[in-house]
Amino acid sequence: MLTFSTTIQAQADSANEAAQTEAATPAADGVGDPAVGKSLFNANCAACHKLDKKATGPALRGVAQKYDREWLYAWIKDSQALIASGDAQAIEVFEANNKSVMQSFPALSNGDIDNILAYTSEEKVVVVPPTGAGEIAASSGSGVSNNIILGALTGVFLLLIVMLVLVSKTLKKIATANGVDYGEKPKGTPIWKSFVENQFLLLVTAVLLLLTAAYFMYGFFMQVGVDQGYAPVQPIHYSHRIHAGANEIDCNYCHSSARKSKHSGIPSLNVCMNCHKNIAEVSEDTQAEGLNEYGVDYNKEIKKLYKAVGWDETTQGYTGESEPVKWVRIHNLPDFAYFNHSQHVTVGGIACQKCHGPVEEMEIMEQFSPLTMGWCINCHRETNVNVSGNEYYEQIHEALAKKYGVEQVTAAQMGGLECGKCHY
Repeated sequence: MLTFSTTIQAQADSANEAAQTEAATPAADGVGDPAVGKSLFNANCAACHKLDKKATGPALRGVAQKYDREWLYAWIKDSQALIASGDAQAIEVFEANNKSVMQSFPALSNGDIDNILAYTSEEKVVVVPPTGAGEIAASSGSGVSNNIILGALTGVFLLLIVMLVLVSKTLKKIATANGVDYGEKPKGTPIWKSFVENQFLLLVTAVLLLLTAAYFMYGFFMQVGVDQGYAPVQPIHYSHRIHAGANEIDCNYCHSSARKSKHSGIPSLNVCMNCHKNIAEVSEDTQAEGLNEYGVDYNKEIKKLYKAVGWDETTQGYTGESEPVKWVRIHNLPDFAYFNHSQHVTVGGIACQKCHGPVEEMEIMEQFSPLTMGWCINCHRETNVNVSGNEYYEQIHEALAKKYGVEQVTAAQMGGLECGKCHY
């Protein structure tokens, strides 16, 4: 439709446009199918136009009621020819939009244009946010397993006490039957004094207490630096579920440095603006899903992005007034541990999900794996190295395969367990 950019390319992603409403206002002259028109709009017009707000081109809702239909046919098919003919209305529209040249659509038939105009003539449906929609809280782990183990230890300890009491009574009966003085304590002797004088009970109790203390100390120190499940709230809500999942955006498009460097890097906001210059609002279905299921207003989050980069939706240009986004780091290895993304992603061909989990399903990004040394070692032991086509190391690969009696060596057999490999 009325696309005013010189470098327009067709877009067919209907997920980023307004959802079809149940009640629609018929197009002028009663022609056109809004459902078909929506697909045509998304494929030809959505790159530069929104229905209800200015983008690269003007808003198009109700455009069929503003202009004569025959004039719209001519304008959409070849706007420059209409301007060159001296048409006053065409010249006025051209100058009102900064003389931006609109792409011609000679392949669209009058029926196609009628369908598009029927779609742009539908009434706007306002999505009302549900009451109580709030921010997403960060997920937190639980100590259920530790509580279960502690309860088991307590049960064993109580059982041991019962057994000792029963054994003591049995020994007393046997001693009494044989006329042996079992060391009857005078009546009124405190229980604690009897407990202190029973050396066997003291020993067992001390061992249990030491084991319990050692267990909790070990558990405490082993969790230091392990942040599995950590999912902080970010200053701008970013849904991997929508971007990597629904829209199938490759991880390496945003984290491009993961293919060539040690770090995956934080994507520049300019990468976000490659798409969000034209995507100022999500579809009504996606917006409703965000509000109802996750308590997130996606359109407000896009506005935060615009504020950070200094993008003015009215003028469709940058103001120069930007501000940094203070992202909260999620994955963090110790300084003494060396990890190279490019070695794993490019050389090893390891999928991002191997370490980061099913990011395409995550509304809030979290640390999926423990990232401990034992976890890395297990991966090196289980992962085979693809040595096909690597003639430079062909001889050593064959020697290692023969040494270990395997057809394909693992990363561990290639030296992946050497201390200096990760600690330098």
